[in-house]
Amino acid sequence: MEESFHAEVAQTKEAELLIGIPSHNSAQTIGPVVRAVIAGLNRYFPGVKAVLIHSDGGSTDGTREEVERARVEEFKILFTSHPVHPVHQIAPPYHRIPGKENAFRTIFEATQLLNAKACALVDSDLKSITPEWVELLLRPVYDGGFDYVVPIYSRHRFDGTITNGIVYPLTRALYGKRVRQPIGGDFGLSGRLTQYYLTKEVWEMDVARFGIDIWMTTLAITEGYKVGQAFLGPKIYGPKGPERDLASMFTQVVSSVYRLMEEFQPFWKRIQETEPVPTFGSPDKTGPQPISVSVEAMIRNFRLGIRNLMEIWKTVLAPETASSLESLGRLATEAFSFPRELWGRVVYDFAIAYHRGPVHRDHLLKSMIPLYLGQVASFVRENQESSTEEVEEAIESLCRVFEEMRPYLIERWNGTTGGGERDG
Repeated sequence: MEESFHAEVAQTKEAELLIGIPSHNSAQTIGPVVRAVIAGLNRYFPGVKAVLIHSDGGSTDGTREEVERARVEEFKILFTSHPVHPVHQIAPPYHRIPGKENAFRTIFEATQLLNAKACALVDSDLKSITPEWVELLLRPVYDGGFDYVVPIYSRHRFDGTITNGIVYPLTRALYGKRVRQPIGGDFGLSGRLTQYYLTKEVWEMDVARFGIDIWMTTLAITEGYKVGQAFLGPKIYGPKGPERDLASMFTQVVSSVYRLMEEFQPFWKRIQETEPVPTFGSPDKTGPQPISVSVEAMIRNFRLGIRNLMEIWKTVLAPETASSLESLGRLATEAFSFPRELWGRVVYDFAIAYHRGPVHRDHLLKSMIPLYLGQVASFVRENQESSTEEVEEAIESLCRVFEEMRPYLIERWNGTTGGGERDG
């Protein structure tokens, strides 16, 4: 923590609520975000001492000046910067703010110094944030005894496919809590949870740099903190330049989930069933932004994988799984359907290969992308005419398959094989 910032925090002495906003070149959006946060605090927490911390990662577009313009005289805003190391530029993290993990660490340290009861983290490039977000993220912590509140955003039926097809089913099956969007990005946290996060030696590691959101969610669940979730409506970003390419986003997210599987295997091997978590707010009725999906292009990518990557897959997958994929690759586009059980075996077999290491991890996860695209293509085809509610039930059905296949995962994880090849 910067010395000047530390002194300013010390001068502030105490606050009951703290809002942290990490940023990087967010001048076009951060002003409305700050105004929404201040309005939410004034409306829903009148008389409660609150502080906003703006942690910036070297913006050059006037981001700080926009925060200054958005502030109101009686509201305390503390400014700091978080380190952005060269490695962030070489391999930018998927969550859009380089050095975000360092910003979180600084915000958590300030939460402790100010003895704040509750802390919220919100993105700086949001166009859809409302004052109600402040109450939904903080009220369960401030008044309800919760330690961790994750968002549920209103999304298009076919948006968030990495979450829907991998992160949600896998996290739910492993750790027993039905946290719908474990890598949401905006959170409410108790002071005691931020204190716990600060005790972990993870802040300079890849799992924090690339997977800070899923790391926080996983630790909150596995350490027995009280977890809830809140409907926040749509999450719409402001302009931010080209999006991260799919390969980087996919490998960063899935690598983080698989790495945490290794760390917490004693926990998830004990889980017998899953349970819902308390949910606050109401689902948004306005409808999310439409997106375009090219099923044909995804199926072509899957078939290219069958042609070019099958030798790698056969070192990873159980023989019957590899054979099923070869059969799937021969189907006509109009008949293409990726069975849920087959997808569950693929995700579990790749997790085991990541754990055992028959293939370099980066190559392993990149080779998984055509399989993921095949699963997404199948899901879109099968749900083209489905309502949002019906699509959500299809995702829940996939989650139940992952849960039912836990014995398959545990048996193979504990065995002597990492994929299709047998030892001995």
